[in-house]
Amino acid sequence: MAHRITPLEAAIREALKGKPVSYNPGIGAFETTTTQEFFASGWNGEYQWPVHKDPIFVPIFTAILGGGGITFGSTTITYAAIASAIVTTALTVGLSYLLAPTPPKPEDGRQPLTQAIPYRFWGVGRARLAGAMMLWETADDLMISVQAIVAHRINGYIDYYFNDDKIVLTGNDVSAAHGNRYGTTRCQLYTRIGLTPETAISEIVAYFGADDIWTDNHRGDGQAYIGMVAKSPQAEDFQSLFPYGKPALSVVAELALCWDFREPLQDPEDPSTWTFTENPAIQLAWHECFNPFGTKRDFRKALLPVLDMWQEEADVCDELIARAVGGSEKRYTCGGFDTTEHDPKAATNAILAACDGWMCERGDGALLFVAGKFRDKYVATLTDADIVGYTIQHDVLPEEEVNRLVPKFTYPATDYTSTDTDFFEDVPAQLLAGRPLPRDATYLWVNQWRQARRLAKREFARLRQKKRGSLDVRFTGINAVYAPWVRLQTPLSIPSMNGKLINNRRSVLSVQRGGFQMTFIVMPTDIDAWDPAIDEGSAPPVPPKPESDGVPSAVIDTVYAVASAGSAYIRVAIIDPNTADVTTVLRYRIVDTGGGVPGAWIEQKYPDAVPAAGLIVVNTNAVPLETQIAVQAAFIGSNGKYGTWSDSEIVYTTGTDASFDFSVATNSQFIFDV
Repeated sequence: MAHRITPLEAAIREALKGKPVSYNPGIGAFETTTTQEFFASGWNGEYQWPVHKDPIFVPIFTAILGGGGITFGSTTITYAAIASAIVTTALTVGLSYLLAPTPPKPEDGRQPLTQAIPYRFWGVGRARLAGAMMLWETADDLMISVQAIVAHRINGYIDYYFNDDKIVLTGNDVSAAHGNRYGTTRCQLYTRIGLTPETAISEIVAYFGADDIWTDNHRGDGQAYIGMVAKSPQAEDFQSLFPYGKPALSVVAELALCWDFREPLQDPEDPSTWTFTENPAIQLAWHECFNPFGTKRDFRKALLPVLDMWQEEADVCDELIARAVGGSEKRYTCGGFDTTEHDPKAATNAILAACDGWMCERGDGALLFVAGKFRDKYVATLTDADIVGYTIQHDVLPEEEVNRLVPKFTYPATDYTSTDTDFFEDVPAQLLAGRPLPRDATYLWVNQWRQARRLAKREFARLRQKKRGSLDVRFTGINAVYAPWVRLQTPLSIPSMNGKLINNRRSVLSVQRGGFQMTFIVMPTDIDAWDPAIDEGSAPPVPPKPESDGVPSAVIDTVYAVASAGSAYIRVAIIDPNTADVTTVLRYRIVDTGGGVPGAWIEQKYPDAVPAAGLIVVNTNAVPLETQIAVQAAFIGSNGKYGTWSDSEIVYTTGTDASFDFSVATNSQFIFDV
């Protein structure tokens, strides 16, 4: 007997005429059957398998779910696996974030662990950490220690701290800091970056080798570590030289070397070809496939089938975004550390949060990844025929209302501490609610305040969208599960959402509901809107660190070259010291005049410089073209004394491209000891 077409079925056919249940296969999930083909196949009120032509359909059961449990067709599915997420998005706000595993706060890494068997540390990008103590002994008047920084090879060390005092190394000797603290040549540091095989620290072996405490066999292969030898002063001088007691060493380091899949000379199976990067897409690939403490996926399955997608998203992260003071910075960078105490998901979320990322595990094991930039090519479609149930929330409960969002990030200018930036708020919503309802947006692995603002603006726009909920999606909508954004064509089942673009926040396999359950939120139309002059806000304040003469230290926020009529000058933005009795001064010089010899410093004062938006922006005189210039900043007190000069920043000058920019976060190959 022929199937009788019901009025609802006829209406669905008419509404969906010419509209396939599919999307751009560039995302990697392949084509599905159309709704017309589905009905034309002779639907008798029950689904006939296979509905899809999609080769990913079968692997989603075999690869993601494994064996044991209930039987569905010829495939067995575990109950535990049914609840496992297919889609992962960045968690930065709300209850979901509080319940999710998180890496350590940046302040947690400033003191070395001293437990007998400590957890191992690892990290990506730039971060400040102290690691774990491997040796702490005394020999006569010497304090000797060895600290394991991270349990993998790193690119190198950038800065060193004793407690909260930044120190300078001259060779292996620690120079005096903040007056005469720590003395001169009283402390020595010996660094190792984690080569295999590594070399034992001979100076420490000389003290403890005979007692078999620390010998030539203590090489620390594949472990980045630092040894310290500190000579104790006379009792009457101890308080002035070591005001905090024994020195607590921490470092700022460029951490993991990663496979940049955009570089043909880099081999995924040869770590010696890898390079340091702050690109979150490349870091995420390393964490998922190559990190010895990560999820340890097979890169041949997870990355290679969709490598072009990962390459595109890495380029998106490297796109240049204009700054209000001029110049530009990369859209997304990332840097942070974690320990093996935490689930690898904690770091996955931290990296995704740094780029507003979205990740999906395909049925064949491939990982789909999209960085935070909307593109139509990643939009799928769900129709009435694909949805069996839904829950729509048209507003939020009062206790869930957010009308002020405060971005938090890790700020290098405050010695890598958690810092707030200017918040975003909805004043009309505050008037309606009767008070501000704040919430923190946490970006632990973001080191740029402008980037934290960009990320928070995107998140605040989503939070202000009231419509959200979940969809129960049939297996015919499988391709939409693999998409970060979905267009709803639901004039019959959900007319209030018809034509809406939604953000696929989380999708799980839900056989009991007939396929998948997708949690969504309506996408803001202006998600990528960004005007630096309006949205950037002010640089976070930096508490001054007075020297013994009371003059605060200068901290450079950005520096870049500006071309002008065949010449060039350098624009420098310095963090406002929040004191009016100082004069800004710069000095700059050529990095290499020949044979590695730097040029002489040229000093320039700015008595009339006025702070704006938390920054003091000044320009140098004309500088030589097509060369590398080192720049430092300082403040001069009312008594004429200079504060501490900032770290050197390197900029390349050119007279042909005014947008060419090397910011404070420039790659290590452009950093020199000047």
